[in-house]
Amino acid sequence: MKGQELEIDRYRLREEPYYAEVSGEIGLFTIAAQSRMPVMLKGPTGCGKTRFVQHMAYRLARPLITVACHEDLTASDLVGRYLLKGDETVWVDGPLTLGVKHGAIVYLDEVVEARKDTTVIIHPLSDDRRLLPIEKKGQVIEAVDEFMLVISYNPGYQSVLKDLKQSTKQRFLAIEFGYPPREIEARVIEHEARVDKETAQRLVKLGEKVRNLRNHGLEEGVSTRLLIYAGELMRQGVAPPRACEAAVARPITDDPDMQRSIQELVNAIF
Repeated sequence: MKGQELEIDRYRLREEPYYAEVSGEIGLFTIAAQSRMPVMLKGPTGCGKTRFVQHMAYRLARPLITVACHEDLTASDLVGRYLLKGDETVWVDGPLTLGVKHGAIVYLDEVVEARKDTTVIIHPLSDDRRLLPIEKKGQVIEAVDEFMLVISYNPGYQSVLKDLKQSTKQRFLAIEFGYPPREIEARVIEHEARVDKETAQRLVKLGEKVRNLRNHGLEEGVSTRLLIYAGELMRQGVAPPRACEAAVARPITDDPDMQRSIQELVNAIF
């Protein structure tokens, strides 16, 4: 048990991650944590969902275990498995079991990417039972009070094949995320990319213009994350057209005409 306590300690954040609140989500999450409610974060890629969870884990002084979900993720990957160590077989807890036992926030990022049979194991954890069955050991573990389950997904990419079942959705409190308002996004870019205020404001303006192209064939708007990347390149001396080509135009579309349209916006703004 001592070894596990040391292991969980490495999931504690030592420094406060920067986060600019948009619409009361910090208070809502705090109440959910105190009330032992599971939380679902909905929003587009790169809009701050992961940073928000990191910020809240620091504020609440709880370890944060993040699992990047994918189609090959199995229940054993989350719960744990028996492994050979030397001449003996030992049980090794998975991230979910570790969090349940030691009061961590377990964050399942892009949960819709996981297999349906995998997401089912979170059901008894996300209602008032707060139980985790470990079939291979014939055990059922009750979550400690500080344990919190958080999931995220991007509704913009959902489809018939990749969407959360209602039986899963309706177990979670939902916090909706979008791209931040202009003033807040500029503040975030200025802080994260360490650029001057004018450059941050121009990048926000570019972001707004590019997002408007979603009505003209662009699948997804440019994320705040990519605008920060562009700002970092500019701070390092890369010319704005080249920085925005590398960090904005090329990552979000492969269409040459759409890339040209974005570069025209860059030239007009910078």
